[in-house]
Amino acid sequence: MFYTISELVEKSAAYPSVAAFMVAQEAETSGRTSEQIRAIMGHNLDVMAQSIEEGIQGVRSVTGLTGGDAKRLHGYLERGDFFLGDTVLEAVQNAVAVNEVNAKMGLICATPTAGSAGVVAGCLLAATKRLNLTREAQIDFLFTAGAFGLVIANNAGIAGAEGGCQAEVGSASAMAAAALVCARGGSADTAAQAVAMSLANLMGLVCDPVAGLVEVPCVKRNAMGASQAFVSADMALAGMRSVIPPDEVIAAMDQVGKLMPSVFKETAEGGLAATPTGKAIRHKIFGD
Repeated sequence: MFYTISELVEKSAAYPSVAAFMVAQEAETSGRTSEQIRAIMGHNLDVMAQSIEEGIQGVRSVTGLTGGDAKRLHGYLERGDFFLGDTVLEAVQNAVAVNEVNAKMGLICATPTAGSAGVVAGCLLAATKRLNLTREAQIDFLFTAGAFGLVIANNAGIAGAEGGCQAEVGSASAMAAAALVCARGGSADTAAQAVAMSLANLMGLVCDPVAGLVEVPCVKRNAMGASQAFVSADMALAGMRSVIPPDEVIAAMDQVGKLMPSVFKETAEGGLAATPTGKAIRHKIFGD
């Protein structure tokens, strides 16, 4: 087993990839065969793809507060006149699609949480198109993301109620960044650097859902997390390194989360939720 990023980098060196190491660890702890484990992850992959496809078609949340933005982004992409590269903007579109489906109570794969489910899925499907990833490579992507996410979860947490949105979208962005690096042939150490930079760049991000719903600003924060994952992956692949080691960045994120006031940890008592418009939306949906 591994408990730190350093251990993950060191121990995975004895395997063909981080993904292979993660499958071996899961086989050891669960008693399942590698084929069974990969089949389960393949099902998760299918759910991700289906939620993206559904979201791009255009959906509305139960409250009507969010929806339709993934479809708008899809149309914007098709027009071909935008600032971002098409791969990153497609990841943003996908991330929004997943979380709009989540907001309508549709089927998504919580990675690592429902509120941040769009980031890894969005990046994976965009990277698949860019790199022409096989199905097996896509499954490897998810195991790589999971390996780094496991360390973050065990050492800092992934719940907004525990550590703010830095723990949800921040963790998801870091997981996606690591998987993107490995999908491009980068080393485990390079992936670790991408994790550190993603977490550092999103450190302190609060969780302030308007009306207590996982809609505003959650959907658009997934878009930001997906784009940050690509930025961190490219910085790491270019040879940039985090001045603060990855495990220390995770420890710092944990400290920030613990010191963060409760109003900024999914209570809907601070941030955007506490604005006049945020309060008005809550009253409109739930009354007094």
